[in-house]
Amino acid sequence: MKSRFPEKRSSFIPSPETGAQSAQLSLPCSAWECSYRRSASNIENAALREGSMGHTLFKPLLLTSALLACAPLAQAASTLVYCSEASPAGFDPSQYTSGTDFDASAETVFNRLTQFKRGGTEVEPGLATRWDVSPDGLTYTFHLRDGVKFHTTDYFTPTRAFNADDVLFTFNRLLDANHPFRKAYPSESPYFTDMGLNTTIKSVEKVDPLTVKFTLNNIDAAFVQNLAMSFASIQSAEYADKLLKEGKAEELNQKPIGTGPFVFKRYQKDSQIRYAGNTEYWKPEDVKIDNLIFSISSDAAVRMQKL
Repeated sequence: MKSRFPEKRSSFIPSPETGAQSAQLSLPCSAWECSYRRSASNIENAALREGSMGHTLFKPLLLTSALLACAPLAQAASTLVYCSEASPAGFDPSQYTSGTDFDASAETVFNRLTQFKRGGTEVEPGLATRWDVSPDGLTYTFHLRDGVKFHTTDYFTPTRAFNADDVLFTFNRLLDANHPFRKAYPSESPYFTDMGLNTTIKSVEKVDPLTVKFTLNNIDAAFVQNLAMSFASIQSAEYADKLLKEGKAEELNQKPIGTGPFVFKRYQKDSQIRYAGNTEYWKPEDVKIDNLIFSISSDAAVRMQKL
């Protein structure tokens, strides 16, 4: 099936704040992952992801050779600038289908129960450490990672770690059109419904604080893979409850809170998005920069000038 994600050409640039030399990379980016080390010659790699309805393809690409030239001048750099061709429509991955939106939220702020291994479609543990499948293929029991922290920001301070309540909120909101949060903030989940998960999933139940059970109406051999896709990003139920009580449910899509490697700081439409490295990330080895900036311009010539 034809992808809905337009191919775009982007650039990763060490921040001018550091005085580092810039290097252009012409990449078809619908999502990204970048590792950056402060020692010379250790800017490592990025994984580019391209998606389509019903399946996702991951194309890993080593960036060492492309960025090696700027490494000596970027030894002390801790800021990475990513040139994006468009502003995101919002920061709730479940509502969108474009790579621009997923880049700005799913791949920075959020995690999912499972995640794709770099270089393919094989899945590995994410916020779930393991899962069991019933003999009839209709029940999936996920055992959740203990101690994972949601982001602390100037607009939300969590009082507990990630648990089963967050999984239930995330998926029940997608499944139930009459969910209280959707009543307060009406939204659609096109990727979720186009893949048929709204009819495939019969129920999501909390077994205990760190165990969740999905019951399906029919066998779905790709179910675990589907849960690794951007639209299945796990939201904070505690944050959602706070917004609901304050009458600000729409801010779930404007001021995201997740468990991912970067913490949302601020957004200027058609200009930039700023993130800070998550110092409490459950995979600390994956956070190798202190700051991430999305520099936004729809004009390719302008993006070139920024180099």
